[in-house]
Amino acid sequence: MTSGTLAADARAELAALVPERRCDRLAEISALFHTAGAVHLLGRGVVSFHLDLAESAVARRAYSILKELRVVSEIRTYHRRSFDRAARTQLLVAGSPHAIEVLTQAGVLRDNGLPLDRPPGKVVARSCCRSAYLRGAFLGAGSLSGPGSPHLEIRTPLHAGAAFVRSVASAAGVRLRVADRDSHSFAYAKGWDAIESYLAVSGASDTVLGLEERALVAELRAEANRLANADHANLVRQSRSARAQLEAVQLLDEEGVLDGLGPALQAAAELRRRHPSLSSRELAARTEPPITKAAMAARLARLVALAREPSTGDPRTG
Repeated sequence: MTSGTLAADARAELAALVPERRCDRLAEISALFHTAGAVHLLGRGVVSFHLDLAESAVARRAYSILKELRVVSEIRTYHRRSFDRAARTQLLVAGSPHAIEVLTQAGVLRDNGLPLDRPPGKVVARSCCRSAYLRGAFLGAGSLSGPGSPHLEIRTPLHAGAAFVRSVASAAGVRLRVADRDSHSFAYAKGWDAIESYLAVSGASDTVLGLEERALVAELRAEANRLANADHANLVRQSRSARAQLEAVQLLDEEGVLDGLGPALQAAAELRRRHPSLSSRELAARTEPPITKAAMAARLARLVALAREPSTGDPRTG
């Protein structure tokens, strides 16, 4: 799952939710305007507003919410002037007295009609309103990347807006951080726990389940790879040990030392010669009577040591 797909899936799920309460509609509209909105002062007290959005589905959602609040809006599309000419969607709102009243209630404007850096606390006084605000913030200017370096980010034009997103998230039990760049500020989370908490509070439960499933699959795959690597490493070590033991037995036999060893070492040498691929544990089980893996490993190690230093020790020991 790519980063673009992650963000698109989350926005699609959030955009399909229907806020039932008026306070939730106001909170979500507030977040949309504080992350993706602009106020245009046209002179003589005339103003207009617009939302600049990456996806038409989010614009249609904002249009629907404004319609529920009896605010007239219009959707337009345009292409950015950048090299990719990506399509963008704008939602235009004329500054009618009712629109100004609603945006004032949503904490977008002051009572005197001037824009606010951040909404007042009453806009997110309820838990449902906090969820709606976080939902609107992600729909307006959220990004989500992963899986290698998970990162959720909510951009805002001003530091106050990002700090407000952080405070709303904190009240909902989600820890975000705030940082500033030359052109904007942003609230962000790193790590799947914080990201999944943010999406869950916002209402993207299906996306969270998908992320958890992805995390589980990745964990199982990593564990399988770890075990496979461990098994491979064990097989390599076992093969090298067995080869060294076979060479030791061959050398001791050629030098006439093998016949002078004690019965236990001779039996171990014979078992290794007859079963060159078996492990120490398997060889130990084939002795009469069976011995422990440690005892067999010690006897085989003794054979290797005798082959390397044939002049030391008593060859009949063991």
